[in-house]
Amino acid sequence: MPSLGGFSIISCPLSISRRGKCYNAPPVTAQTALTWSWLNILTKRRYEALLAHYADLDTALDHLNEEVLRALGCREETVLKTLNRLEAFDPEAYGAELARRSVTFVTIEGEDYPRLLKELPDAPVFLYAWGDLEILSEPCIALVGTRAMTSYGKRVTEEFVPTLVRAGLITISGLAQGVDTQVARSTLDSSGRTVAVLGYGLARIQPQASARLAQEIVKNGGLILSEFPLDTTPDKYTFPARNRIIAGLSRGTVVLEAGEGSGALITADLALDYGREVFAVPGDIFSEHAAGCHDFIAQGRAKLVSQPQQVLRDIGVVAPQTTQRVFKPDTDAEAAVFRVLAPLPQSVEDLVAKSGMQTASVNATLTMLELKGAARSVGAGQWVRC
Repeated sequence: MPSLGGFSIISCPLSISRRGKCYNAPPVTAQTALTWSWLNILTKRRYEALLAHYADLDTALDHLNEEVLRALGCREETVLKTLNRLEAFDPEAYGAELARRSVTFVTIEGEDYPRLLKELPDAPVFLYAWGDLEILSEPCIALVGTRAMTSYGKRVTEEFVPTLVRAGLITISGLAQGVDTQVARSTLDSSGRTVAVLGYGLARIQPQASARLAQEIVKNGGLILSEFPLDTTPDKYTFPARNRIIAGLSRGTVVLEAGEGSGALITADLALDYGREVFAVPGDIFSEHAAGCHDFIAQGRAKLVSQPQQVLRDIGVVAPQTTQRVFKPDTDAEAAVFRVLAPLPQSVEDLVAKSGMQTASVNATLTMLELKGAARSVGAGQWVRC
């Protein structure tokens, strides 16, 4: 079977798998999925329109021309650019470059596509992931703020992040200078894992300090994520698009420090649109860097929070009662159940489904984990990781 830079080229649903596994979705080859991603024109709405008209993306790609692009709502300059990119595209070389960079390519119908993100009406059709994609199945919290971070904003970030990390949350931000970078740094310093969502392609991480931080994030079990092809450069449209992914992946968004017009407020607005919790930390009433937070609080669009425990309570995360320690399972059953436990309460039925074990075995294992201080019953048959 021919290969595409480490991916199998097979008649497979809209999901790329290094194991060549097929999923229940409209059939599409890996080459086709990579090509559509490279063209960088498929919104979820356009994707659904093509499937409705052509039944699958392979057929849609065979019919792609100026008329189809205009019917999708592309502007004339986009039509020309798309056709030029299509003509120049080498899927084999592109797939090889993804493999060289250890980048995973994910589509909206794939098994690995984040569940919370898929709920969005404007979910990205394609994702590029560098690092541990599985952490997106764990509870995540977005922490955003201004690039012009003050000493107060730094202090707020350093106050909130460690507590959220100890509670088992994955932090999400945008890798921009200022609050974003501080969120990532504070997470790493707290031995936590973080996700950085980019407003450009994974081959365009700049400046060097951000590139080094991205490597450190991945090295420590985190993730760098983008919906854009590797060569995409940032512009005024890519960052708002990036912000919807940050909001969509998270159970809540905390604005740590933001002035009027801050891009962080776009993320907060999107989180509200998606029905997620939004929090804002108040600041100095005389500081322009806090005006955005104050406006959101005054308008009732964000809950005022002065302590990270307030965030945990409102998103339903049960914080550890003692200082977090490293738990080493003694049996395979303990390892399997502990792996699927989370700070968010889950029923035994949920744990059975996620672990693949029998109900009796899960119940017995939970009892042992509770005796060892690794799990805790929070009532109503719900369990959390300690």
